[in-house]
Amino acid sequence: MGRHALASKRRTSSVLAATVIGPIAVLLASAGDVQPQPVMVEAKPAPMTPVAAVAPCCLEVVSAPDEFVAAPVVAPQEGAQTGPAQLVSSSRWRTAAKPPELLPAGLAPESGLQIKTILVARAISKAFPEITSIGGHRSDPLPWHPNGLAIDVMIPNASSASGIALGNEIVAFVLKNAKRFGMQDAIWRGVYYTPGGPSGGGAGHFDHVHITTTGGGYPTGEELYYR
Repeated sequence: MGRHALASKRRTSSVLAATVIGPIAVLLASAGDVQPQPVMVEAKPAPMTPVAAVAPCCLEVVSAPDEFVAAPVVAPQEGAQTGPAQLVSSSRWRTAAKPPELLPAGLAPESGLQIKTILVARAISKAFPEITSIGGHRSDPLPWHPNGLAIDVMIPNASSASGIALGNEIVAFVLKNAKRFGMQDAIWRGVYYTPGGPSGGGAGHFDHVHITTTGGGYPTGEELYYR
């Protein structure tokens, strides 16, 4: 075989070897840098505890008949672990008072009287059993009684010490409830009173307490009056 044929044969063998060995070498080189991939495990949510199994944390509500009582706060003792302050007693809320008392018809004839006038007449009848007569609607040169805006609370033994004291108590009662009664004025023993108190002289009225209201309109018959 000549030198040219031998050289040609050697070149062909070298090409075949390179074709086979090359990819293997690349594969081996790449394999040296490959790190194992971590296995991904899907996280499962923790099992939920049934609501019924959770220890309840309850606030006991205790009614307090008088007033709101604030629960004292306990300060941590020296050396104790610090943390949120704790309440040593349950919170207390004032409960609603018993319903107001319904007022029945009083001593004053209510025909012709307006709502606020009826209310004050019934309230005085209930609060002062010593009173036996209350005048209401009547003819008069002034508009108060004819329009159902005024009553006259007759005072037994009005000139006696007990009678004067009783009249004074009724005036004080009306002044105390002036807003609720719609009080416009009162006259007793020559003194004129407004919701702010005495405000000058008034004619007469030594045997009864005269009380004028703002009226509130004439009743329909369906009104309820409370003490």
